[in-house]
Amino acid sequence: MGLLEGKTALIFGVANEHSIAWGIAQALAAEGAELGFSYGIPALEKRVRPLAEGVNARLIEECNVNDDDAVDRTFEKVKETYGSFDILVHSIAYADRADLDGRFVETSRSGFHTALETSAYSLVALAQRAEPLMREGGSILTMTYYGSVAVMPHYNVMGVAKAALEAGVRYLASDLGPQGIRVNAISAGPIKTLAASGIAGFRKMLNYHEKVAPMRRSITQDDVGKTAVWLCSDWAGAVTGEIVYVDGGWNIMGTIIPTC
Repeated sequence: MGLLEGKTALIFGVANEHSIAWGIAQALAAEGAELGFSYGIPALEKRVRPLAEGVNARLIEECNVNDDDAVDRTFEKVKETYGSFDILVHSIAYADRADLDGRFVETSRSGFHTALETSAYSLVALAQRAEPLMREGGSILTMTYYGSVAVMPHYNVMGVAKAALEAGVRYLASDLGPQGIRVNAISAGPIKTLAASGIAGFRKMLNYHEKVAPMRRSITQDDVGKTAVWLCSDWAGAVTGEIVYVDGGWNIMGTIIPTC
């Protein structure tokens, strides 16, 4: 019997089979969870639907997380389909490419708004609707990155958005804890995803990570998925408001000098 047998999980943020969210979804399904999926824009349906159908998902819905009406409609579908659910995975982030290149000081007002609303407030919007449907408590999990606490090249406004997301994790954990709902984040090392392809110099960053992180290897979907299973299961029943690093130890290093 799997750790998540009898649990229902909603996955927001799968873009394709390389997505971190898809790695998490596969790990949750392997432990017995029933899955439902939401994708952000119509163009993603052709990629997401076959994946979702492959794990027998009963709910596959488009949801623009920046549109309250769309979020409401999605959770009405969730209520109709499942009644209640146990796990919410938020793997959503977006910033205009122009605001990732160049200097952070040149970030536009509209770009700042876009990044913070899509990458940070969306977790709050989903948690608002999830709370009344997580009647037996549960787990909310989001994805962050080390650029929230230290300057990373070509991350800029996304680093600020991730810092806001991490603060949101702590405040949501405080609000929802009395209802038995835990809220945590995984801070993963660099992984080849559709989102990562928009960061200039990502391949160099990935190679550098493999040379200097204590584990001397890159991070995989499987690494993140296994940690997600733990955080979403009863085995992490007293863990909330935490940022859990899955980065091969990168975050513990100070001055980093490649050894090869």
